[in-house]
Amino acid sequence: MELGYAFSSEEHSPASLVGQARAAEDAGFGFGLISDHIHPWVDAQGHSAFVWSVIGAIAQTTDRFRIGTGVTCPTMRIHPAIIAHAAATCACLMPGRFFLGVGTGENLNEHVTGAKWPAPDERLEMLEEAVEVMRLLWQGDYQTHRGKHYTVENLRIFDLPDEPVELAVAAMQPKAAELAGRVGDALINVAPEEEILERFEQAGGKGKPKYGQVTVCYADSKERAKKTAFEVWPNALVEGSASQELPLPKDFEQLVEDRSADELDGKLVLGNDPDEYLEELKTYDNAGYTHVYIHQIGPDQNGFLKFAKSELLPRF
Repeated sequence: MELGYAFSSEEHSPASLVGQARAAEDAGFGFGLISDHIHPWVDAQGHSAFVWSVIGAIAQTTDRFRIGTGVTCPTMRIHPAIIAHAAATCACLMPGRFFLGVGTGENLNEHVTGAKWPAPDERLEMLEEAVEVMRLLWQGDYQTHRGKHYTVENLRIFDLPDEPVELAVAAMQPKAAELAGRVGDALINVAPEEEILERFEQAGGKGKPKYGQVTVCYADSKERAKKTAFEVWPNALVEGSASQELPLPKDFEQLVEDRSADELDGKLVLGNDPDEYLEELKTYDNAGYTHVYIHQIGPDQNGFLKFAKSELLPRF
């Protein structure tokens, strides 16, 4: 299992994200995923850069580091033809080092152009057609697609990478995992759920990479970590379909306003005990994930990277 790093566009400025990528590579991480949002989850997070500009800068400041979007919704806010164009350009800038992560998205980001937020089954249908459109365009030459949800008229993407863009599909539900197995080159998930992996493999994902995310908050004490995590990432307490359905950061704030930092115990890895981090990583390894990337909550990215370089990566 390979260890990677998460870049939270909701928490950090564009320049900070680029610096973190270089620092993560120097620390020994081999890959990372960067979130693709137009809104943060809560206003306190304070950022939400245009991910494609940031990836372009990361391409120039790193040498070996692989990076993917974690994840892009290619169905509403941005047409899949434009995502295909952006992904192809990034793959040209980072030969063998870029992959596109896609998912059905959240109302938080996708409602902004005024389109109706679709039902879950329709979102999956749209994602499948979007993947079809992108793969068609990555074949080269002029292409036309007239489908149920998308139209592309005589479009050619001229700058294409030598190797096809790797496409990973995010899945938190069984039907999404089946779609990921059918149309994706890899799976992305945020929990070590064996059922999701089983559905993915049964649908055609056997032998393909499986990416899992671990959310942590490193600090010099568990209490300090808990306080930071609750201030910066209270949406960790939001469960179920709410994370896909709520339209504004203030809705997430209202949902957690009566909650407490103590409720984060057991939900996140908190503090500076390397054994707790390694134990959490082991659950993903045991479930069958091939890659795990760590999301460090809060401003102390350098502190965590030093901790990872000295305490986690050597033992991992």
